[in-house]
Amino acid sequence: MNNSKANKNKPRLRFFEDAEGQQHIAEADQYLYQRPAASHNLVVIGTGTIGQEHMRVATLLGRAQIHGIYDTQQQSMDIAEANFARYSDKPLLRYRDLESACNDSAVDALFICTPNYTHFEILQTAIKSGKPIFLEKPMATDLQDAAATEAMARAYSSFIQIGLQYRYKAQYVEAFHEALSRTSLGKIKTISLSEYRPPFLDKVEQWNKFNAKSGGTLVEKCCHYFDLINLLAQSQPVKIYASGGQAVNFVDFERDGEKSDIDDHAFVVIDYANGTRANFTLNMFCHDFSEELVVTGDRGRLTTKEVFNFHQQQGSVASVAIEVGELGPSKTMDVTYPALIEQSGHHGATYFEHIAFVDQLEAKSVSAATPLQGLWSMIVASAAQASMASGGAVDINQFMAANGLADYLNN
Repeated sequence: MNNSKANKNKPRLRFFEDAEGQQHIAEADQYLYQRPAASHNLVVIGTGTIGQEHMRVATLLGRAQIHGIYDTQQQSMDIAEANFARYSDKPLLRYRDLESACNDSAVDALFICTPNYTHFEILQTAIKSGKPIFLEKPMATDLQDAAATEAMARAYSSFIQIGLQYRYKAQYVEAFHEALSRTSLGKIKTISLSEYRPPFLDKVEQWNKFNAKSGGTLVEKCCHYFDLINLLAQSQPVKIYASGGQAVNFVDFERDGEKSDIDDHAFVVIDYANGTRANFTLNMFCHDFSEELVVTGDRGRLTTKEVFNFHQQQGSVASVAIEVGELGPSKTMDVTYPALIEQSGHHGATYFEHIAFVDQLEAKSVSAATPLQGLWSMIVASAAQASMASGGAVDINQFMAANGLADYLNN
């Protein structure tokens, strides 16, 4: 068999592939170690933390390659290129401006990984290219720009995938399978999701410390979780109540005379049209990371947990437990991804997000986040932030009408 025709989806023995004692195997003799040939060229726009994660993950997957990068910050590009050289010998093209980055004929797709408040403006240039686009979450910082993005996507000749990659975390993939595909829990009645974690990390110009540039904590950080809850509820929200604020983080932080106003904790309750009820808890002044999901139906309960003790330099540990009593088998599963994938970014979720993106490039059906789903994650987040500001519950019908989004009801 000609090695060049080997199945690109065959399992890879990465431990041996990268072992020093196996580096004497010439390319002509590689079969188990053969890396897939990259079929697509990508440009990463925005080379900060998440942009560099996408560069690393794309290279690890190997089905696409990073052709070039663009960022308005010279230092970000310098560091990104230096880090890239540690794991790839491919030269990077550095573009002089956004237009040239978007319109290079050698490029197949664009990744927009810039600060939240720049997404909508950059997308308006990128979409003129006609290329497939990956747009990091949140898709915008306010609902009007998010809705305009969704409308542009509907009319677009190609596709836009939103970076809501938490749906690819191992424990949530298994939770969706059990709760939605196997219907192990029966009809879902309640959903409870929580995240406890450290504060927002440093960013260029500290844009994530301010609501105006980030969209607010529940939009910037928690759109991931509202996407998960929406997927599990399989319905539209009708009422949202939230309580939260800024208790510990950045209370004494100022930049250019402006005080940080970013929230660091919240409790959110969501009522859905089909009778499902959900709650979400956020705390961002903890010393390590943990997430927990509890889904209860009329036949059983499912619990997922993820713990990441980065101070102890331990890898993420994720599990799924199903309790159905006398109605069927109860079980507990460890579901952590292989180490190289788990360590590549967001505990492996970004890796599988990239698989979905490349599959879309190759005209395959995927479950990647659509702009409409991205918009609904922002609707829940924005309504929750409005509830925190007013102190009262938010009626979604009224909220949508007030924001010019009534056409999306029952959509």
